[in-house]
Amino acid sequence: MSFDDSKEEAVEVSCHSDGGNSRKSHHSDKVKNNLITRLNRIEGQIRGIKGLIEKDTYCDDVITQISATQSALNSVAKILLEGHMKSCVVERIQEGDMEVLDEILITIQKLMKK
Repeated sequence: MSFDDSKEEAVEVSCHSDGGNSRKSHHSDKVKNNLITRLNRIEGQIRGIKGLIEKDTYCDDVITQISATQSALNSVAKILLEGHMKSCVVERIQEGDMEVLDEILITIQKLMKK
């Protein structure tokens, strides 16, 4: 089951380490394109909000647009979090790296602060 409201297929991601402390995730092309499309849409929303402020649009209308943009960003974060937990976190636990649990808890706390 996916966090994503659009009921897409499960998030596909794999995590790799280059041997050092640098870790990278590798999303499938489908997931990466989905995320980029969403972020491009959010970028457009931000430009729209800027335009509303420049045009002295009624504050409540601007706030409504800001809320929609925040919701869209939260959706991107949920997709990333789901993929991270289903692959990177599981993989690291299987390797015996239990520190990943503290890392994911901190990440969730950061998301919930907003």
